[in-house]
Amino acid sequence: MDTIEARVPERPVDAVQRTARIAGVWFILTFVFSIPAVLLYDPVLNDADYILGAGSDTQVRIGALLEILTAVANIATAVVLFPVLKRQSESIALGYVGLRIVESTVIVVGIVSVLAVVALRQDLAGGGPEAALIGESLVALRDQTFLLGPAFCAGFGNGLLLGYLMYRSGLVPRPMALIGLIGGPIACATATAVLFGAYEQQSPVNFLFTAPEIVWEASLGIWLVTKGFRSVPIITGTAPAAQEPENA
Repeated sequence: MDTIEARVPERPVDAVQRTARIAGVWFILTFVFSIPAVLLYDPVLNDADYILGAGSDTQVRIGALLEILTAVANIATAVVLFPVLKRQSESIALGYVGLRIVESTVIVVGIVSVLAVVALRQDLAGGGPEAALIGESLVALRDQTFLLGPAFCAGFGNGLLLGYLMYRSGLVPRPMALIGLIGGPIACATATAVLFGAYEQQSPVNFLFTAPEIVWEASLGIWLVTKGFRSVPIITGTAPAAQEPENA
């Protein structure tokens, strides 16, 4: 027999809070999937002769699977948040969704390059310098996709656009959203420095400048799962969507 609670329609605010927690889970999953993937890729990324001999193919394939799941989680974060974020600014929210799709597409290109090394390893094993050059070229392609995707796109999308939407709407504490607003441009700037050869992508300097963006994404995921959205006009319906909350 249905309970009385089961027959009571869900309040709009409750639905929005459920959306917040789902989005938070997807943000956390981007870390759960992406960090192990980088570790599992180590043999193919850091061994110039991987394509010439015996390799940890299964390990690399698992890493590729995790990166595919990372790409899915990236898009899911934006798609789940879009119905709420568009109440603040539909054009910026749509731009955020688009950037997450572009980022995931670039990630998939990197996955293909890594899997190509694995697929060619048996055919080219013992092939000499030419085979090693092919392997190095494919790994270099993957490195550049990591720079253009998780660095540039995430910095601009998750940092600047999402940070702006969260800051203006007050859906999360403004000091936390400010980390994204500051960290996103810094992440783009350090990616530009890497692009022009100022320092290596794996250098401590690059990690230091990327850290604020990482903190922003991690804290956002944890906040949404544990706290949900703050009670602000765009979800309570007490003020026009574009109005900025009076208090942070």
